[in-house]
Amino acid sequence: MNVEREAGMVDRYPPIAEHGMVGDLQTAALVSSAGTIDWWCTPRFDSPSVFASLLDSERGGHCRFAVDLPEGEGLTVRQLYLSDTAVLITRYMAPGGVGEVADFMPPVDSPTPTDRHRIIRIARVVRGSLPFTFSCRPRFDYARAPHTLTLPPDDDRSAVFHGPGTDLHLQCTPGVAFHADGDDVTGRFTLSAGQAVAVVLTGTASGGAPGPAPQLGGLVDDMGSCRTFWLSWLRSCSYRGRWQDTVNRSAITLKLLTYAPTGAPIAAATMGLPEQIGGERNWDYRYTWVRDASLSVRALIDLGFEAEAYAYRRWLRERVDAGGTATGDPLQIMYRIDGDPHLTEETLDHLEGYRGSRPVRAGNAAAGQLQLDIYGEAADALAVRGDIGAIRGWNAMRDVLDWLSEHWDQPDEGIWETRGGRQNFTYSRLMAWVAFDRGIRASVSHARPGRINHWTETRDAIFRQIVERGWHPGRQAFVQHYDTDVLDASLLLMPQVGFISPHDPDWLTTLDAMDRELVSDSLVYRYDPGASPDGLRGAEGTFNLCSFYYVEALARSGRLGRARYAFDKMLTYANPVGLFSEEIGPSGEQLGNFPQAFTHLALVNAATALDEQLGRAAASPTHGVGQYDPPHSYTTPVPPTGGGDDGG
Repeated sequence: MNVEREAGMVDRYPPIAEHGMVGDLQTAALVSSAGTIDWWCTPRFDSPSVFASLLDSERGGHCRFAVDLPEGEGLTVRQLYLSDTAVLITRYMAPGGVGEVADFMPPVDSPTPTDRHRIIRIARVVRGSLPFTFSCRPRFDYARAPHTLTLPPDDDRSAVFHGPGTDLHLQCTPGVAFHADGDDVTGRFTLSAGQAVAVVLTGTASGGAPGPAPQLGGLVDDMGSCRTFWLSWLRSCSYRGRWQDTVNRSAITLKLLTYAPTGAPIAAATMGLPEQIGGERNWDYRYTWVRDASLSVRALIDLGFEAEAYAYRRWLRERVDAGGTATGDPLQIMYRIDGDPHLTEETLDHLEGYRGSRPVRAGNAAAGQLQLDIYGEAADALAVRGDIGAIRGWNAMRDVLDWLSEHWDQPDEGIWETRGGRQNFTYSRLMAWVAFDRGIRASVSHARPGRINHWTETRDAIFRQIVERGWHPGRQAFVQHYDTDVLDASLLLMPQVGFISPHDPDWLTTLDAMDRELVSDSLVYRYDPGASPDGLRGAEGTFNLCSFYYVEALARSGRLGRARYAFDKMLTYANPVGLFSEEIGPSGEQLGNFPQAFTHLALVNAATALDEQLGRAAASPTHGVGQYDPPHSYTTPVPPTGGGDDGG
């Protein structure tokens, strides 16, 4: 990419971190600090997009509602959430006035899917006067399908955009003037101190009704109801630690990324955002990964959100019980949010991709991969609160363990979903060990029938294999797979799942090796694909999930000073409204799909573990809370040169 074209890309695409997310628990939209909705799919998270200018600034479609000053006039923009809510405020401060736009979606916290979803945008000026610009340019079906525009003759404040199977209704309160611009609408207007207007976007099935004409007072009441919903929901949060606001924001983000009708969390709200600008690692994360979602159960229960944890476990039990997968195995690594196992991957060649990052992929071919670790994560999630002991759930899980006892000892694609061939990944064996360990415990504690002796022999065989083949004597560390000396940050979970004590000498030397090779000033690379090729070109940033797992591993190993240092440093990489994407790039920029549920659940786990360990240390007369303990080395690791389709 030449320098001039690259500069143009930067001008046309906001940084990934310059976004807030609003959602209604069935779908979600991203709003940039420029006041643009540049990503929205409806009626579900995994539906085709209506707005996708985040992936193609010209063709993708957007809705912009923001202050528009002449070039050269000073304008300061700030985004924030109303405290402990999903109401997003974009504030504009200029010499001529101060105003803001509030964006929110009324929650649809219902077990019944709906095709009706609303985004409400309320603008007001509190000082002086400000000129606003408005444009609505939807592009249906990932910008592949044309649409038509209808302007009712007796209503100058509404419009309907007709796409394939979907209508987008635009309704405005008095004061918003717009006109047709081809099959789109645009407008300009000025607000003075004390004035406010609103725009409502309603997605429906074709021929659906948007609802009555909006009244400003009623929409303000809707915003109050939305705020009340989130404040009420957060009252269930049991966390009272040192990072209350940060943990609350992560909890709300995880809730926003959960599909209410099924309880299935998605990996991220977006697709196609790159792990490297201009690179090919541009995956679709709008699906439910068994791994990610299962690991979220511990975070949800630690926070006191039992209902959300139960809803996912119910969804997971249904997948285990149904047994219908595209791969023919008892489980597959990911599903659509309704449990559909078919996720055909296609490339959208008509979209240029975020800042030229192509291909843009919809769907995910990694759904057909073999990743044996998912059985351990699933068993661990089902074992929480004894759900695995329910008769139907137990019968299904017993069959899975019997299947796994015949299939655990084979190469697979591993947690990072690499496309460079199967290997005997240590992490996959680790989680197979977890599956049998949890199954044996559940069988005994609930007096459920099972091949306990056979499972015990299998569990012990896996343990011996990991210790003998996953351990590298020369490195004095557990390594990525049996035929390499490459380190892998997924193994930071070894003590968390109970395979090894966090104070075991073999674990501490593994942690030391990771410090030297994978950690860069608290940021953690997944592994070095230059040393262990993954079948893809290009580089990637540090992986936020691993950075928070590193904090938890340090804390549980008693290295509290370093753990707190690493955690505090990680929090500086959050965007202005507290959201994290998948990765951090070499200049501290957020990369990958956004916001990333995996990152936020790992943040919660790190915060709770660090709080717990700091509390224990403070209560111990012989163990202080730990002074600042500098990183093992200030030598920055060489950034890895590639990475797999990590799947969220």
